[in-house]
Amino acid sequence: AQFPEENAFGHVVNGERNKIFLNIENQSDRNITIKSIAGSFHHPESNNLVKNTTALAYDVLLLEGAKMQLPYAFYSEFRPGDLKLNIWLDHETDGHKYRVTAYDSIITIVEPETSWFDFKTLSTYLIVSLLLGGLGYYAYLSFIPQPKKKRTPAVSAPIGTVTATGAGGYQEEWIPEHHLKKPKARKTRASGLATSGDETSGTELSGTEGRKRK
Repeated sequence: AQFPEENAFGHVVNGERNKIFLNIENQSDRNITIKSIAGSFHHPESNNLVKNTTALAYDVLLLEGAKMQLPYAFYSEFRPGDLKLNIWLDHETDGHKYRVTAYDSIITIVEPETSWFDFKTLSTYLIVSLLLGGLGYYAYLSFIPQPKKKRTPAVSAPIGTVTATGAGGYQEEWIPEHHLKKPKARKTRASGLATSGDETSGTELSGTEGRKRK
């Protein structure tokens, strides 16, 4: 078995579909039936089982002396580092089942390459940014006191003042009504007193009467 040409170093990427190809040749004098392909991960030093991979059923007939290449895909969710990968093939001949090891080697678990232009990465960053922004705004409103708005007192118009106009006059609506009424001229009667004209007339009359009496 071998990894594709683009994965010459045999890296197994976490979270991605990893593929390996099995080159199969029937060297027996009988036809065989390939039943399935499966595998497992083991510790590189102790060979302890870490996890089995998912088996892939084929049920393909391989004639005597024939060759065939079959792909096998599996997934990995392990800590980056080295693990031992074992892949086997189960086949059947004349009613008997056999297992043949197709791959048994150390592979390297790696994380997928991240790109700033990857859609999943950008959407994740956007969602996280929105959540952090919302939490920050909520904390700002909750824990930081807001400044009180200063109210400007309304200026009341003065009562009883006279406002000059551009024409040099004044506005009468600001003057109390009793000041606007003109006082009526009082008629005075002098009892027993005569005016200067009356005195002259009296003198003249007295002279005339005197002359008549003479």
